Amino acid sequence: MKKILINTIAIFTLLLMVNCSKDDYSFGSLTAPSNLNISYEIIGKTTTTPVGDGTGKVKFTVKADNAISYKLIFDDGTTENAPNGVFEKRFTKVGVNTYRVTVVASGTAGITTNTTVDVEVLSTFSDDEAVTFLTGGNSKKWYFSASEVGHLGVGPNNSDATQNYYGFWYQAAAFEKAGDAKSSCLYDNVLTFSLVGGQLKYSLDNGGNAFFNAAFLSVGGGSGSEDLCLNYTATGTKSVSLSPSESVILKNPNAATQTRGTMINISDGGFMGYYIGQSSYEILSLTENRMVVRAIMGGNTGIAWYHTFTTTKPSQSTTDYTNLVWSDEFNTDGAPDTAKWTYDLGAGGWGNSEVQTYTSATDNVVVSGGTLKITAKKVGSGYTSARLKSEGKFKFTYGKIEVKAKLPAGGGTWPAIWMLGSDYATNTWPACGEIDIMEHKGNEPNVIHGTLHYPGRSGGNGNGSTKTITNASSEFHIYKAIWSPATVKIYVDDVLFHTVANDSSLPFNKDFFMILNVAMGGTFGGTIDSAFTQSAMEVDYVRVYQ
Repeated sequence: MKKILINTIAIFTLLLMVNCSKDDYSFGSLTAPSNLNISYEIIGKTTTTPVGDGTGKVKFTVKADNAISYKLIFDDGTTENAPNGVFEKRFTKVGVNTYRVTVVASGTAGITTNTTVDVEVLSTFSDDEAVTFLTGGNSKKWYFSASEVGHLGVGPNNSDATQNYYGFWYQAAAFEKAGDAKSSCLYDNVLTFSLVGGQLKYSLDNGGNAFFNAAFLSVGGGSGSEDLCLNYTATGTKSVSLSPSESVILKNPNAATQTRGTMINISDGGFMGYYIGQSSYEILSLTENRMVVRAIMGGNTGIAWYHTFTTTKPSQSTTDYTNLVWSDEFNTDGAPDTAKWTYDLGAGGWGNSEVQTYTSATDNVVVSGGTLKITAKKVGSGYTSARLKSEGKFKFTYGKIEVKAKLPAGGGTWPAIWMLGSDYATNTWPACGEIDIMEHKGNEPNVIHGTLHYPGRSGGNGNGSTKTITNASSEFHIYKAIWSPATVKIYVDDVLFHTVANDSSLPFNKDFFMILNVAMGGTFGGTIDSAFTQSAMEVDYVRVYQ
């Protein structure tokens, strides 16, 4: 007997009950798709690399007679609709893996035909650190960082390196969306990333309301010309794949500090709280408690949206400190005020392989013209500079610290505005704690670092983040920290860019003192420009409020 293999044909109705009624509910001709064929091209496949070039990309082409649309179902948990039968998929599991792909062709009245194919492809991309940060190794919740300026922003998606990596056109003010029922639902979003059986998963709890971009109001059953919160429940757990970014930012001169270069791809139309018709998000920066992503507007590739998330749900009752308890305005020319400052002197690398020798000479530290000037200089084959500290003069626990400063320029310069635990002599670093309000590398101009160091997170593994500004070495900017029992928040020009939750397990609940210095070279400053002669950090004021 001849055996005939037929692909599954699902016909939801073939027979209709016939009675005396004259009503005719005919569906017309019920024709199942036939001659279903799927072909695929592994990107980068050659005779020597039959599994591709490592991008994991495969282009599928599906054809069938009498088909209206096609759906591809992948065994990594994702599905894609391909109305024209063409779709490019990036498989992201590292190594050479075989994936089973099921193609469903739909005909009239919902009749379907399906077939499967196995694809063997190589993927060499991975970002294990991102997975760990997103999930905490298990499951982690994220919230819009509503207390930050720019937690929602928009700008152009173009080749202009001065505009394409942040909300150049618009940056939301802190809690901007909270005061209006039309927009406040944005802050109700709870995003959860989980690791389940080695697979990255995502779910969104939006409380039954989604904040829609005006261009997509119809998706939520609305209409109009402004963004609105609409009844729209985001349900279900989505699969997530990570892939390398191909955005315009990668061509920027400072791309390494402007993007992580990793894409978050959420299956089945998943989105990260604000509905813009997009399910793929570029990670610009990511730490264990803060994330900034960029997404291209659905239907308009000239627009990029920016979202900032935190693992601590923001509250509008943020601790602030307004009573000025200590300051130096640097209004008296000469040496720094000895009632407020003392010096660290000497060389020895200072634990970071730095090459400068610290002095108290006026060549290196002086108050003139209303500012403190700490100057790093090349002297012979070496370098001199200065390091001021308030140790023994002023120490404090909790408060707001503001320092207005202009930074030195030149490869190898390493200016810092920071605080050290007063008990460092008996409770050795990093147990004593360190709060770096500002660090800057002359080799990476305009990238401001804010970092906390403590046991388990110190040195190159410090708990920090960065913010790129403009004209750091030619204009004054305000570097600020708000340090409370609940959090340590670090700002530049009132823009929050790093938050660390404080608790009794951390060394940030005792006295610290201030330090201002300019180092040269070392593990952070890097290679010193051979043409460097001298450059100064100018400080307009230092103020501490409690």
